[in-house]
Amino acid sequence: MSKQVYHFGGSATSDEPRAKDKTIVGGKGANLAEMAGIGLPVPPGFTITTEECVRYLAEGGEFAAELQADVAAALAHIEQAVGKRFGDAADPLLVSVRSGARVSMPGMMDTVLNLGLNDATVEGLASVSGDARFAWDSYRRFIQMYADVVLGLDHHKFEDALEIVKEDNGFYADVDLDAEHWRQLVGEYKTIVAEELGRPFPQDVHEQLWGAIRAVFDSWDSDRAKVYRRLNDIPGDWGTAVNVQAMVFGNMGDTSATGVAFTRDPATGERAYYGEWLVNAQGEDVVAGIRTPQYLTRTAREAAGAKPLSMEEAMPEAYAELARVFDLLERHYRDMQDIEFTVERGKLWMLQTRSGKRTARAALRMAVEMVEEGLIDRKAAILRVDPMALDQLLHPTLDPEAPREVLGSGLPASPGAASGAIVLDADTAERRAALGEAVVLVRVETSPEDIHGMHAARGILTARGGMTSHAAVVARGMGRPCVSGASSISIDMQARTLRIGARQLAEGDVITLDGATGQIMAGEVPTIEPELVGDFGTLIAWADAERRMKVRANAETPADCHTARQFGAEGVGLCRTEHMFFDAGRISAVRQMILAEDIAGRAKALAKLLPEQRADFRAIFEVMSGLPVTIRLLDPPLHEFLPHGDAEFAELSETIGIGAETLKRRADELHEFNPMLGHRGCRLGITFPEIYAMQARAIFEAACDVAESSGAAPVPEVMIPLVATRKELSILKALIDKTAAEVFADKGRTLEYLVGTMIELPRAALMAGEIAEDAAFFSFGTNDLTQTTLGVSRDDAARFLGPYVEQGIYPRDPFVSLDIEGVGQLVQMGADRGRATRAAIKLGICGEHGGDPASIAFCEKVGLDYVSASPFRVPIARLAAAQAALSASSR
Repeated sequence: MSKQVYHFGGSATSDEPRAKDKTIVGGKGANLAEMAGIGLPVPPGFTITTEECVRYLAEGGEFAAELQADVAAALAHIEQAVGKRFGDAADPLLVSVRSGARVSMPGMMDTVLNLGLNDATVEGLASVSGDARFAWDSYRRFIQMYADVVLGLDHHKFEDALEIVKEDNGFYADVDLDAEHWRQLVGEYKTIVAEELGRPFPQDVHEQLWGAIRAVFDSWDSDRAKVYRRLNDIPGDWGTAVNVQAMVFGNMGDTSATGVAFTRDPATGERAYYGEWLVNAQGEDVVAGIRTPQYLTRTAREAAGAKPLSMEEAMPEAYAELARVFDLLERHYRDMQDIEFTVERGKLWMLQTRSGKRTARAALRMAVEMVEEGLIDRKAAILRVDPMALDQLLHPTLDPEAPREVLGSGLPASPGAASGAIVLDADTAERRAALGEAVVLVRVETSPEDIHGMHAARGILTARGGMTSHAAVVARGMGRPCVSGASSISIDMQARTLRIGARQLAEGDVITLDGATGQIMAGEVPTIEPELVGDFGTLIAWADAERRMKVRANAETPADCHTARQFGAEGVGLCRTEHMFFDAGRISAVRQMILAEDIAGRAKALAKLLPEQRADFRAIFEVMSGLPVTIRLLDPPLHEFLPHGDAEFAELSETIGIGAETLKRRADELHEFNPMLGHRGCRLGITFPEIYAMQARAIFEAACDVAESSGAAPVPEVMIPLVATRKELSILKALIDKTAAEVFADKGRTLEYLVGTMIELPRAALMAGEIAEDAAFFSFGTNDLTQTTLGVSRDDAARFLGPYVEQGIYPRDPFVSLDIEGVGQLVQMGADRGRATRAAIKLGICGEHGGDPASIAFCEKVGLDYVSASPFRVPIARLAAAQAALSASSR
């Protein structure tokens, strides 16, 4: 069995590859070992592997027999390195116990600090440090954190006890309490534990250690961690490592401090140190938003108009050493770093480094500027930006000309603008957002348990916390606007009200947040659409030079086509003609066509629709200006267009002159038990060829008109949907070719066009070789192909697919990210068999998966010619296609 415990720091950092492998020791453990290896001041410690976590969870929470001996040996390594013994009443070693997954999951799993304190060791710590206040402060912190994380007690009980002590003594801040106050509070905390649990707080330091290790492993499967993994596509079988590390103390008086810092601004990407610190504090005070921290640099402090000194001013020597470390780590990792540090009586210690979470705008700026600085090359820059993060750049910003009523302000923690109804807890945010309501989550401070509500909300507002608090970090990662540390707000949870300065608001009242300025405004403020220029344009141009696949858009209106072109679409990959039929001005003619009892009746209705369809296609061809446009002929079941209720039947009856009862009878005849597998797609064209003939005529007439007026000939690609046999396609292709010939004869000109099909049935993939005899192109319609392959209705899947993903039955929702193992085989088969028959066949994908980076990577592997995504996902698809091409070339 491979080693499950690895040392770092001191003189025993392991050189084994596994000791720095993030999949084995997690990101935190790997980076601690790396920092120790390059000579940075890292407190010694050890890491228990992710493999051990997976095994522990699989075996129902049982530790491996040999783990206890391995941990004891590793603990001895720390003792030797620092010259202290764990549990020694005279000079105790204290440790932190932290999680460390292979990818960053800020705040989602558990941490315990100051572990090893009890009624005896606290006295020893007070004596050896010469600071009783520090010792008892550390003990109360440990009891509160351990009781919350390991024993499962409500941390608010302890916060309430602390607030009472402060109120009784007239204190405002925690730092005002002296040693005797903390000693008193420790007694009260121990009483809370005993009353809540029916047993005393554990005094055995080894029991404490194993309880904390167990809690960290268990936190991998906590509800909040599961939600975060689902939102960020992190597999549930990875597990987390556990890092046990000698404590260093930022709460040992005015020469000690703690902080979180970034080597560049994670919100804007500016090349400037960015961070916060607190004197006489521990890390949780900063990241949990318990105290509002101070600025790291003098420049940031002055820009904010803040009075408390920055670290640069108050601790110049420690700050200078920290700045040296910033530069060293950024050069070493070739990326912006998110760093946690502690200063203990003037000495700097590094507790963590990782590639920092950043907004999409910051990611683009950093990538481009690091290329200019020679830190990375263009290919590395392309691979570094998460394609899905580009979605953040499409968020609107507040109209600078719009009037606004500013109620208050806080820290601009995550850029963007958001308006919505105030909600005061995460569950309410999730529930109201599910009903389609825009909401803004307002909290005193957020905690990891709020993750589901933060995701559901349009924006986040907190009364406490700084720019590196949980709310700020998670909001930036999600692309949610966030204003933190708005000290002018107070929340009354019982009354469900919010006061901002002098203004009282109720839950449900609408506010607007400006995450770029920190302003909080009454009501909804108008927004403007962003322009994607600058660093975005630079990086996307680099990406376009690397990608092989074309990127088209799914669009069926001129507005959609215009947006798609703005975002760089190279054609339309799917124009759904049925969307045009729902227009209020033509739905009556559509219903007349459907309910007609003979060809003559349908012909009369189709004659009304022809000029409408022709105008639709002409407008699209004009916008796309010579680019290919794939038009799918009518696809959905006819029942979707039918009238609903007596009033609509009566209105239609009056319009077309057919009795309402006759119309109802005809509608009943068209009823289907399973319409998505019924009379739809090419089956409509086979049974009612006049429908497809009308659409084909409209396409070719529009194309000829645009070619005549603009000189830029459109390239129509006529797509027959839901084909299962070659014969279906042969019949309908002949109909389209005949119609094209008639139009070209009438217009006195010919145009290039293609006829192909959508592969969306398993049989079509199996018979692709035959179907390719008549198809000039295949477009894989993976929405329906997923539905028909899995036997799952995409309209109902959301009700039960969540547990499937959580239990690992599917790694992701197969309607969001392509089921490569199953549906992907059919795509590969269809592509291979189609090419075997027709070497030059054009292959693309037009389902929603065309905008999903993981699915795009698979399309590159298959060798498709293009992907087609919704207009607002075209930039995502362009970058993802480049990344897929670069990854393929490196294999």
